[in-house]
Amino acid sequence: MKFGGTSVANGEKIRHVATLLKGFHENGHELIAVTSALGGTTDGLLSTAKDVSKNGKVSLVKEFIADITKTHYDAIHAAIDDENIISETTEVIDVRLDELEKALIGICYLGELTPRSIDYISSYGERLAAPIVSGSIRSLGIDSKWLTGGESGIITDGNYGNALPLEKSYELIKEKLSPLLNCSIVTIITGFIAENEDGIITTLGRSGSDFSASIIGAAVQADEIWLWKEVHGIMTSDPKIVPEAKPLAQVSYIEAMELSYFGAKVLHPRTIEPAIKHKIPVRVKNTFEPSFEGTLIVADQVPSQNVVKAVTLIKKVALINICGAGMMGTIGTAARVFTSLANAGVNIIMISQGSSEANMSLVIDEDQLETAVAAVRCEFNRNVVGDVVFDRDICVVAVVGAGMDGTPGVSGRVFSTLGREKINVIMISQGSSQHNISFVVSSRDAINAVRVLHREFYNL
Repeated sequence: MKFGGTSVANGEKIRHVATLLKGFHENGHELIAVTSALGGTTDGLLSTAKDVSKNGKVSLVKEFIADITKTHYDAIHAAIDDENIISETTEVIDVRLDELEKALIGICYLGELTPRSIDYISSYGERLAAPIVSGSIRSLGIDSKWLTGGESGIITDGNYGNALPLEKSYELIKEKLSPLLNCSIVTIITGFIAENEDGIITTLGRSGSDFSASIIGAAVQADEIWLWKEVHGIMTSDPKIVPEAKPLAQVSYIEAMELSYFGAKVLHPRTIEPAIKHKIPVRVKNTFEPSFEGTLIVADQVPSQNVVKAVTLIKKVALINICGAGMMGTIGTAARVFTSLANAGVNIIMISQGSSEANMSLVIDEDQLETAVAAVRCEFNRNVVGDVVFDRDICVVAVVGAGMDGTPGVSGRVFSTLGREKINVIMISQGSSQHNISFVVSSRDAINAVRVLHREFYNL
């Protein structure tokens, strides 16, 4: 469940979600719902924490707490119409807000923001939203309780900001949540957050509520995992770029994973992993048009007349070119590049290397560019790597579809279409699975590239 807009609108959306859950519950469905934070809350938490760690202004904390209090109070009164439940929910929110204020003031005085404290602060978005969702359901006459991700059994490693669940989580979740499926209760779980083995709060990465839902759904052996969005499902392209883009009725696990990693923002990149492991279908549905079937994600490739399922775009990336005659035939050069970047915490999105071995191209997140360049330059001397150059003015376009595997001519159509439009391709990457052709173009050509390729493969 995602919430956005004004605080009152947030409350109205929560009420809408509660009504949906009530309907499913009364129709005999056994439910566990995972909730995100209210719109803008997590961004506000993070930016405030960063600001006060630098300037130490307690007044900024007071202002932020006043704003976030009003946002959640307004949401409570819009989502809940029972005065007793309003009072109970407000008490819970007040306790959480008091904890949050003390934590932020502590950061002011320390002047330090660690990965552990970032996870702790950012967890409050979901921990403030879940009691309101649960309260809204109770105000409709359905019993409900809420738990944090850690309380529900999601135990992770200690990689703050991008934690992964430990294998034992699945048994713990099943043990804790299965009994709640057999009684007249709707359980609400905070998405995005979990705990490590020491009971310290961790987070699963931004937009990690989908990942939480998939972990929980796999653990309790759900019939389907439903991800509720504000769109009709996974689209053939971003409708903001391609207005004629349409929802896909069905995609395979591998296609969904490729799309989530390459720009389709509907899914968290790791969402599909637990579903694949436990062979559970995932459905992406529209919260505000629940009768629409949405997109079903299943194990097997779905027969389709379109070999390409979607064309996506990744912005805010940068290209690094590492070149030098000393790289040719030098064993371990690539390993040193990847190790130096891994040690610096840099994630590589795409890789391309010519057979001459004199040049290696990498695409990374733009925010990590300076760190990456410094790490590679520090690792090599001029006898091996002649130069490390970079380009911020690029985007990645990905053409995805399981039907591309073994189908001759797909790459030809892609690059012929771009050639006709005089769009220059800077770098190309394609795995041997042939489910994805990704390439780099200049930022000024990116939107046109997506549009013409969507038109080419959907005959529009």
